[in-house]
Amino acid sequence: MENTASVKECLEIGTEALNVLTARLDIDDFAQAVDAAVSLLSDISGRLVVTGMGKSGIIGRKMVATFASTGTPSLFLHPAEASHGDLGMVQKGDVFMALSFSGESRELGDILRYAKRFAIPIIAMTANPQSTLGKAADIQLILPKVTESCPHNLAPTSSTLIQMALGDAIAITLLKNKGFSEQDFFNFHPGGKLGTALTPVSELMNKGADLPLAPQSATIADILAQLSEKGYGIIGLTDDQGTLSGVITDGDIRRYLAENTDGSMKQVMFETKGTAIMTKKFISVTPNQSCAKILGILEQQKISAAFVLDDARPIGLIRMLTLIQAGVA
Repeated sequence: MENTASVKECLEIGTEALNVLTARLDIDDFAQAVDAAVSLLSDISGRLVVTGMGKSGIIGRKMVATFASTGTPSLFLHPAEASHGDLGMVQKGDVFMALSFSGESRELGDILRYAKRFAIPIIAMTANPQSTLGKAADIQLILPKVTESCPHNLAPTSSTLIQMALGDAIAITLLKNKGFSEQDFFNFHPGGKLGTALTPVSELMNKGADLPLAPQSATIADILAQLSEKGYGIIGLTDDQGTLSGVITDGDIRRYLAENTDGSMKQVMFETKGTAIMTKKFISVTPNQSCAKILGILEQQKISAAFVLDDARPIGLIRMLTLIQAGVA
């Protein structure tokens, strides 16, 4: 259990570092700097160029991934490569965000001079406001000098944790301010499980000839034939205008037959209309809703399928099985 105790201690030190960072937002100077950074990035006409050496550089790459995927065009510029031609990637309208806990990473020197020469704003994320980076910055995000979880207080752990946390928090604030939508997120994440979850239901629904529909005039016999042919366990009934007026499941059919065992086969099967047993208050979805959201609706309502409607007209059917097989769950 000694290993578990050590892991717990490290997590507690990291949690305390995050608490210290959060508390710093109650300090006017830091809060104003964060607000200024968000305002600057909200109005950016170019890209956010993140840079940093060592562990700060690795955190910077992760920040770029978050910013870029949430609507803020970004790139990572390695300080060592910047001096050998990669500064050419930086253009007017860009903003630098430089990460260095000490603020004295020598490799940042050429970048800072380049930024001053071409009037490119610098947001510094450092713990030392009097450092070379701190003095060169237009906006100083001064991080607290937290205790590292390393027993020697040397390996960057808590310090990199708060760097990443602050970067992510700024990125999400920008996302909110821009009104970055679920559809925008899907446009940037078409692949993998996340892409599948955000896929609009119109791409996975059954449609056309596969759609289980019948007119309101259909008899129980007609509806049974459709249920057997389509095999989805549900059928929709439409009125003369083509709008969905109700749904019938195979369970509805079983209950109807069980309750009418005394009737003649002709009356039960060929004279009763579907409108007599259909459910008028049904769950439906729209074609632009995400598959993840629809799966949640189906699970909450404890149903296996729902019709996709466009202006009250059925254009598709989405089944829980289809969503699960596609990897939405």
